[in-house]
Amino acid sequence: MMPEFHVAGWIDAFVDWLLLSYGALFDGISAGILALLLRIQAGLEWLPWWAAVAITILAAYSLTRRPGLSLILGSLLVMVVAFGLWPLAVETLAVVIASVVLALLLGIPVGVLMAESRWANAALQPVLDAMQTMPSFVYLIPAMMLFGLGKVPAVLATLIYSTPPVIRLTNLGIRQVSPEVQEAALAYGATRWQLLKEVRLPLAMPSILAGVNQTTMMALSMVVIASMIGARGVGEEVLLAINRIDVGRGFEAGLAIVALAIVMDRLTQAFARRWETPGVP
Repeated sequence: MMPEFHVAGWIDAFVDWLLLSYGALFDGISAGILALLLRIQAGLEWLPWWAAVAITILAAYSLTRRPGLSLILGSLLVMVVAFGLWPLAVETLAVVIASVVLALLLGIPVGVLMAESRWANAALQPVLDAMQTMPSFVYLIPAMMLFGLGKVPAVLATLIYSTPPVIRLTNLGIRQVSPEVQEAALAYGATRWQLLKEVRLPLAMPSILAGVNQTTMMALSMVVIASMIGARGVGEEVLLAINRIDVGRGFEAGLAIVALAIVMDRLTQAFARRWETPGVP
C-alpha cells in the first residue's frame, strides 16, 4: 500500500502564520471592503424600487433606442419586487457591484501590464488559466481562511472568481490594436504613455467593456455559492429553499437572479456597443 502524503498541516501552519504576522493588514483590507460595500448598499437602499425601475428603463432606452426592450427590462425588476425579494436583491447587487468595482480596479491595470510586457504575459497566463478552471467553491476557502464568514469574504471570493475575464480581454484588446495606427502615432512623436492613453486604450475599449460584461455576469453567478459564507441576499433564499426542499420558493429566488442577470447583461452589452467602430460587426 502506497504511503500517504498530506500538505494540510503545512497549509494550516502557513495560514496561522499569516494571521499572526499580518492580522492588522487583513483587518484593514476587511474594513476598507466593508466600508465600500456598506456605502453601495446604503445608496441602493435609499433608492425606492420604482425609481430603480424608472432609471433602468431610461438607461436601457438611452443605450439601445428600443422601447420594447427597455420596458421588458423594467418589468423584470417589477417581477422581483412582486416576489417580495427587492430588499434581498439590493443586498445581492451591493455585493456584485463592490466585487466588480474591485475586479476592474485590479484587472484593467493587470491586463495593460500583460499587453505591455511579454514577461508579465508569460507569467500570468498560467495563473489566469488556473483561476478559470478551478471550481468556484474553491474560491471560498482562502476567503474564509483569512477573513472568516460574512460579506467581506463573499466579496473577495467573488472578486477572485470574476477578475480573469476583464484581464484577458483588456490584454487581448490592446494587443489587437492595428500596428499601422500605432506606427502613425509614433511617427507624429507620441511617447509610449501617450500611445497607450490616446491610441491603444480607446481602440481597445470595446474589448475591455466586453470584459466588464463578462466579469459582471461571473460575479452574479457567484451569489448562491457566496451565500454559503454569509453573503445573504437572493442567493441565501435559494440556499434555504434547497435545504428545506421548497421548490416554489427556490423557483422564485432563482427567477429573481435570472432577472437581475438579464438586466445587467443587456445594459452592459448595450454600453459596450456604443464604443464599437461603425461598420465593424
